[in-house]
Amino acid sequence: MKSLAVLRLVAVLHAAAICLQPIAIGIYLNGSTTGLQIHEPVGIGLAFVGLTQLVVAIVYWRCGGRLLAPLIALAILAAEAVQIAMGFNKQLAIHIPLGVALIGSTVCFAAWTCRRVVRTEVAA
Repeated sequence: MKSLAVLRLVAVLHAAAICLQPIAIGIYLNGSTTGLQIHEPVGIGLAFVGLTQLVVAIVYWRCGGRLLAPLIALAILAAEAVQIAMGFNKQLAIHIPLGVALIGSTVCFAAWTCRRVVRTEVAA
């Protein structure tokens, strides 16, 4: 199932990239504006990776995979959209905990796609 291999690749790439966001903002909090110059465009880029992840998850589902994959990918993408809006509006009371939740959910999704049992649809 080639679509699962592509979904795994995109999900792992997404998880790795999102884990760099706290490092970039940590550089900013240490006094270097370079950190913020990295954090903002990477955050926007993550939304495009999330959109790609959703498209690949839909293809995977339509090729006989599990429906759970596009549902989770959609939830992650929606949360990333809210995250970007909260970041640009400087609503840190939402931006920071949502960022932590996004990191956790994205890493868990990537780990889930790499499990063997994800290959087949659960029989109804």
